[in-house]
Amino acid sequence: MAHPQVTMHGGHAAALEPSPFGMSSKKLVMWLFITADAATFGAILFGYGFLRAAAPDWPRPFEFSPTILNGLVMTFVLLTSSLTMLQAVAASGRDDRPGTARWMGVTILLGALFAFLHLREWFKMFAEGWGLHANPTGGPVDFGASFFSITGLHLLHVISGLVALAVVAILFRRGRLTPNHIETTGLYWHFVDLVWMFVFPLVYLMNAH
Repeated sequence: MAHPQVTMHGGHAAALEPSPFGMSSKKLVMWLFITADAATFGAILFGYGFLRAAAPDWPRPFEFSPTILNGLVMTFVLLTSSLTMLQAVAASGRDDRPGTARWMGVTILLGALFAFLHLREWFKMFAEGWGLHANPTGGPVDFGASFFSITGLHLLHVISGLVALAVVAILFRRGRLTPNHIETTGLYWHFVDLVWMFVFPLVYLMNAH
């Protein structure tokens, strides 16, 4: 039988019941957040699919070069960042704080490269006349609204993840956080990568001509 943990609070001993889920509260909260966020992305992608199927003149503006090729590079960069994040988690498990910080630094650089490539693609499309309510081909404006909304939401997650990775890496290097914090942050980053594996084929590849 599991025994309650005892901690000191305000000079008095207080009993803390062990987690009934066999994981830390931080990791449990992250899993709950990921579940809710996955439902949000699922609903948005479902709505996008409905709009696309209902529009007979849905535009397919993306060519293999440079748009799809750029998307493939972005996918490779993001998947590689998942591997470096795994290395950071492994290093933290060995209590290798400098190594953890280095691997997280590489992950941050790869994530920043992904964001740069993404924004470069956006500005290229803006220059061509695309926008939330603009379609230079004369087709439905729903394409621009859905494209920039979906990819923008994912990009927001990437940028938020980069900030979280930087803060956690610095605090872990200073000894103020534990390996559990690294693992929990890694769960979020892997989720961001997984979402892109749905966004890229649905929003990019299916709109290639």
